[in-house]
Amino acid sequence: MTEARRGATATCRPTGTPDRQRPIGALRDGEPVAVEGGVEGGYEAEALLRESRASVDPELRSAIASLPAGMRQVALYHFGWQHADGTPAAGNAGKAIRPALVLTAAAALGGPAARAAAGRAAAAVELVHNFTLLHDDVMDRDTTRRHRPTAWTVFGDADAILVGDALQALALRLLAADPHPASAAAAVRLADCVMELCEGQHTDTSMERRAPGEVTLDETLVMAEAKTGALLGCACALGGLYAGADAAHVDALDAFGREAGLAFQLIDDVIGIWGDPRQTGKPAGADLAARKKSLPVVAALNSGTPAAAELAELYAAPYEEGKEDLDRTALLVERAGGRDWAQARAADRMAGAMQELARAVPDPEAAGGLLALAEFVTRRST
Repeated sequence: MTEARRGATATCRPTGTPDRQRPIGALRDGEPVAVEGGVEGGYEAEALLRESRASVDPELRSAIASLPAGMRQVALYHFGWQHADGTPAAGNAGKAIRPALVLTAAAALGGPAARAAAGRAAAAVELVHNFTLLHDDVMDRDTTRRHRPTAWTVFGDADAILVGDALQALALRLLAADPHPASAAAAVRLADCVMELCEGQHTDTSMERRAPGEVTLDETLVMAEAKTGALLGCACALGGLYAGADAAHVDALDAFGREAGLAFQLIDDVIGIWGDPRQTGKPAGADLAARKKSLPVVAALNSGTPAAAELAELYAAPYEEGKEDLDRTALLVERAGGRDWAQARAADRMAGAMQELARAVPDPEAAGGLLALAEFVTRRST
């Protein structure tokens, strides 16, 4: 990978002080746009994601088929494989980024045989990811995911929570039943990751109850690493374990995934404010209306600018539809520097991820797939 291509992570570029208001969902000139086959330059990543989804879906379907009928219905709906009435659906189970990291890391250090052996581990990581999505939607009261109503809005809070719990149990059962010699270490690592995820979510929910000026950037970054970076790091580490890598290489893979995961979260928070609802599947400005203290918002609130003071005043009161212009609120975040800060920090984290990847997989050719996936998640516009 050349330096020129590394510098092409367009989503992460700071683009200066805004000089006019743009509607939520409008992208700046020079930001990446969707092209046929995915984000420009992302064709290799798209192929890896398709291959990973094809490899992992049979394991996921088999695991979900073992659930009791009531929970199975909710799980199949959540994964997009079934409508609420039980009839088959075309399916939108997500991009499969995390299982792709497992399989690609295994291949990078152990070749095709290691990739094939890591199928259950990849499915386990995807089950844990979806456990967190089901619970997050309930806690955040999000009503839309993947362009359809969230499971709790269809089946109720209790069913969504219980199915999330069941998916986590299925993940650990997959690893416990896997005869691969790395499965026990993988199960421990995944369980530790779940505890870190829960700690991150606990911190996140406690921060939402605090006044805007009481939340610091440092603690928000720590929370984001626990909520997002931990599972991406764990995914990469599990791939290394299934490839028979030593502890140093496994830890470097974990660090690579964490750095890329934090870059992912920074960009995801930008999209949560300025993303196009037609692409994201979520209402415009939903994060602002919910008063989420996302990374761009916290950076803006801590900027000491007049826009920060105005934003803090808005965030101190609940959102009232019809009384607050969310486009204006998004512009305040931008004028206070939140958007540029998040994009610049995402670029910094990606640079750190590249350093860790070089430690984990010294052969640039073998590391190409992991690099493509990391660039994909930070170049996206949706």
